[in-house]
Amino acid sequence: MCIRDRIITTKMSNTEHIEILRHDTAHIMAMAVQELFPETQVTIGPVIENGFFYDFARDNPFTDSDLEIIEKKMKEIVKRDVNTSFKVLSREDAIKLFLDKGEKYKVEIIKSIPSDEEIKVYYHGEWFDLCRGPHLNSSGEIGTAFKLTKVAGAYWRGDSNNPMLQRIYGTAWETQEELDNYLHMLEEAEKRDHRKLGKELDLFHFQEEAPGSVFWHAKGWTLFQSLINYMRKRQDEAGYSEINTPDIMDKSLWELSGHLEKFGDNMFTTEAREDRVYALKPMNCPGCVQVYKQGLKSYRDLPLRVAEFGKVHRYEPSGALHGLMRVRAFTQDDAHIFCTEDQITDESKIVCDLILSIYKDFGFEDVSIKFSDRPENRVGSDEIWDKSEKALRTAMEATGLDYSVNPGEGAFYGPKLEFVLRDAIGREWQCGTLQVDLNMPERLGGTFIAEDGKKYNPVMLHRALFGSLERFTGILLEHYAGNLPLWLSPVQAVVAPITSEIDDYAVEIRETLKSSGFRVEMDLRNEKISYKIRENSLQKIPFLLIVGKKEMEEKSVTLRTFGSKDQEKIKLDNLTDFFEKKCIIPGY
Repeated sequence: MCIRDRIITTKMSNTEHIEILRHDTAHIMAMAVQELFPETQVTIGPVIENGFFYDFARDNPFTDSDLEIIEKKMKEIVKRDVNTSFKVLSREDAIKLFLDKGEKYKVEIIKSIPSDEEIKVYYHGEWFDLCRGPHLNSSGEIGTAFKLTKVAGAYWRGDSNNPMLQRIYGTAWETQEELDNYLHMLEEAEKRDHRKLGKELDLFHFQEEAPGSVFWHAKGWTLFQSLINYMRKRQDEAGYSEINTPDIMDKSLWELSGHLEKFGDNMFTTEAREDRVYALKPMNCPGCVQVYKQGLKSYRDLPLRVAEFGKVHRYEPSGALHGLMRVRAFTQDDAHIFCTEDQITDESKIVCDLILSIYKDFGFEDVSIKFSDRPENRVGSDEIWDKSEKALRTAMEATGLDYSVNPGEGAFYGPKLEFVLRDAIGREWQCGTLQVDLNMPERLGGTFIAEDGKKYNPVMLHRALFGSLERFTGILLEHYAGNLPLWLSPVQAVVAPITSEIDDYAVEIRETLKSSGFRVEMDLRNEKISYKIRENSLQKIPFLLIVGKKEMEEKSVTLRTFGSKDQEKIKLDNLTDFFEKKCIIPGY
């Protein structure tokens, strides 16, 4: 259902137009469904990012061939160019209208509408639906740049106790070119799906016994640790001390911090034998404050930069889980900077520079920044929020970086900056954050001695660069389509002897490279070299080192690079230098 209540006759912004166009297209889809399948009930059909969906109640599920038929019917309706109109009805008349049509779900919606709200019914020709509007003037204004993409099951009102409905997804654009570009992006995204790559490359898996938790395989864990090692070095250079805090803490700490009140529904709790209630930490910050509080702190100790690769646990509905991108247990490259109010600007600038530098190292140079201010559900006084937001805005302006405003999306304890990456196929991923917090140090008793000899609460800057290491790993896999940079590849080279009599020489090559720190394996299978080349290419191994009798006699290797049919001969004595020049770790 839409948010405004008129038929469009005036000029709109591009954003408004595409949103309304997509909602009109959703209506036309529902109209087409009921023309083709009159027994089907229509429920709700909102606009979503890049498209729309509609939920339908029917006995038989839709098939892919049904989608093709529905799409054809939609284009017929567009060609008819039926006019759009609306009526305002009384509650009683609206209920009767939909009861007569056999639409029990619409009746339920009408009964839930507050008594002081108007009830509108929009007509496209003779077909009608309950809707707030607005809509375009006729079906012909939609055009034909739309596509039905998939069908899925969905519970009525999202409740598993309710009947299962059939949900049809679609996308709609203003031009055919935009549609074609979007569909191409979807094709690329499917090829790059990290869940598929994780299985093909033997990196990780998920299973029902631990929903939302990753089973890392050896290669995947190697990649994960490479990310941590990289970040650990960058943080060390930036003046951070690394700590580690408990995964389970008494719920009283979470009550004091405000997390239990504001975040309790997403927390895992457990009762111990001594009748105490504990919680798995959903965030690292309260534990970090406990470390900060050990011993007196002076203004001379600030800014104090503290980092932690902390494992956190948050309940996500099973339907929201999505590979590495949405999990219940994940590792944050978390850090907290304790500073004075006068230090906020400088520290924020340093963090922004560090974040952008790190993203560049991973091949992300198109980064946007969003400023998110106070949410409705928050802790702390308006005075503190005013001060926090002003400080972060001042810091952001001092950086000279462009940013947009994301109203009401701050953390419950303070405003934040969000860093959004654009990947190789144009998708956006929100990763890093920087948050100003004047609430938690006070709530948890963190203080420092100022120059005047009095105690004050420090400012706490919450900072994450990758955000979630699991999610960032998934983003990297999709960005590079599994063909990771050499320094990140779990296996950097495979030695493939042509015959078994070359195996000993293959071992020598592997050991030469391993002794210099490179990740090298051997393919000693009794298979033809063409098979080994094909199989290792499917594993996206950066370098294949082929050795036969000639290479053994010459003390050389024939090197084949992934994605290329070209080969080159390299002397064994020069092989380590070759890899060192190729495998440059950014920031090292």
